Amino acid sequence: MIRIIGIVAVVSAIIVGMSTYTVDERERVILFSLGEIKALDLEPGLHFKFPLVNNVRKFDSRVLTLDIPPDRFLTSEAKNVIVDFYAKWRIDDVGQFFRSTRGNERNAEDRLAQILRDGMRNEFARYTLEQVVSGERLTIMGAVRQQALDTARELGVVLVDVRIRRMDLPDEVSESVYERMRAERQRVAQDFRARGREEAERIRARADRERTVILADAYRESEQLRGEGDARAAETYARAFGEDEEFFSFYRSLIAYRSTMTGDNTMFVIEPDSDFFRYFGSPIGAPRR
Repeated sequence: MIRIIGIVAVVSAIIVGMSTYTVDERERVILFSLGEIKALDLEPGLHFKFPLVNNVRKFDSRVLTLDIPPDRFLTSEAKNVIVDFYAKWRIDDVGQFFRSTRGNERNAEDRLAQILRDGMRNEFARYTLEQVVSGERLTIMGAVRQQALDTARELGVVLVDVRIRRMDLPDEVSESVYERMRAERQRVAQDFRARGREEAERIRARADRERTVILADAYRESEQLRGEGDARAAETYARAFGEDEEFFSFYRSLIAYRSTMTGDNTMFVIEPDSDFFRYFGSPIGAPRR
């Protein structure tokens, strides 16, 4: 009796297990009846089904990431660019998604990847290498996403976003770009050096001009001071000479003697009765006869 009860309990548990299923908030669910879709998007919670008649397929309703292997695209200049990009997508219409992909996420991702590659190829062909590197990424990504929206809708999914993760140049292109950048930097550096030399020459010329002006002003001022000094000296001499002409003449003669009679071999070619020797013969400077 106990064995029968145990068997009944096990069978009942199996039947209940086969007759119930739960729906998570992060899932989209399709209920099938003998292979045909019977219900879509059931509410989260516990649900019942007929064993062997109904079956359930569950799909992730969260935003998924599609990683696309890096690929090469040609710019309008026929230059290759290696682009690593990804897309964010989620299931929107679970019935359409099942009918288009048989419920296989890999099939949906392969279709989306091909659509995005084609969009990338078309968009990159519209721009130059400089444009795609410098600032047209958002424009390109927006255009690619817009082009893929209709096709994604046919798959029952929504393309949330498309982003470039990395953009590289092939080695041969990178070398030419670096050489061009290096030449441009050298040109800019030479331009700065030329402007620096020009500014230095300008500053040097201005300094030389200011130096010349300062020296000229100093020379003029010194000459003016020297002239004023000479005038005051002459005035002083004249005043002193006017007060005692004889003493002043004697003093000037002494200065002349001291200035000329220096050294061991001093020779004068001069007449003995010259006024130069007037004080040699007389302390009052009387003329010699």
